[in-house]
Amino acid sequence: MGTRLSIVPPEDYRLGRDVCSYGYFVLWPNHWDVDRRALTRSLELPEGPAAVGITQPSEIPGGKLTARFDRALARPEQAEAKRQIARMLRLSESADDIAAFHRVDKRFKKTGHGRLFRSPTLFEDVIKTVTSCNVAWPSTVNMNQRLCEVVGRKTGLDGFPTFPTPAKMARTRVGTLRARCRVGYRDQRMVELGKLFAPRGKKPPELDPEWFEDPANDDEVVFKRLIDLPGIGPYAAGNIMQLLGRYSRLAIDTETIRHAKNVLGYAGTERELHKKIEAHYEPFGAHKFRSYWFELWEFYEQKAGPAETWRRDSVARAFTASQLK
Repeated sequence: MGTRLSIVPPEDYRLGRDVCSYGYFVLWPNHWDVDRRALTRSLELPEGPAAVGITQPSEIPGGKLTARFDRALARPEQAEAKRQIARMLRLSESADDIAAFHRVDKRFKKTGHGRLFRSPTLFEDVIKTVTSCNVAWPSTVNMNQRLCEVVGRKTGLDGFPTFPTPAKMARTRVGTLRARCRVGYRDQRMVELGKLFAPRGKKPPELDPEWFEDPANDDEVVFKRLIDLPGIGPYAAGNIMQLLGRYSRLAIDTETIRHAKNVLGYAGTERELHKKIEAHYEPFGAHKFRSYWFELWEFYEQKAGPAETWRRDSVARAFTASQLK
């Protein structure tokens, strides 16, 4: 019989809204079940992979979360599972944190938007960000599905795959990533990232995720360290910053430019648009990315309906503004 865990979230936490708040919720192995109102995915745990379904039975903000696993978890595994779930759902961001954002940007107080869904590990966030660079969103969706199916491990729940671990990515042949996972030029970079994040025998990884997560480290220092990583440019570094809970930077890409033209009504060269975009969000300070993202997300939901109603395998491939306009 599988383990069942009860998790107390922040008092304002609402599962559907806060899971369906960022595009990664439709990327494998994540699956938001619209009918069951459950987030299902696999986690890598000390004694092997496990599939989990997360629900909020009371359906009220702050109601306890229930995590049901497809196998029994030992106590150390339970603690690790809770840690990964808390990171993924941003349970460390308190109601006070979100209220501080709403004081800066009152537009989102009514909806309660403030948390952006992310992955259970920094490594998964980094790889997912790499798959979103210089490519249309449907290809990002396909790459992540293939990475899970080809490089991930299977769980007991209908062979549900995990996201690749750093160690498994480090051992994967570049040709496999390119031919079977269809990651294109990203192949070598992914292997290099796997090696940086994977333990080195009995030695710790060359990159310590906790250093990036530590709020004591200055944003500028963290950003520069991210830029040094294989395959990470300014956009990717900016996006990883917000995935680390560092919202003071924007991640400007073609979606941002399209949003500036179509929604904000800006015109000019790309360089001029960059300046106008930065100026538009500058008043939001430390919450700059949040304000940008939920403004963009609001546009998506106007076109495709509430994100909580999006079915992964149909909406995921029609997600970008270019296809929704």
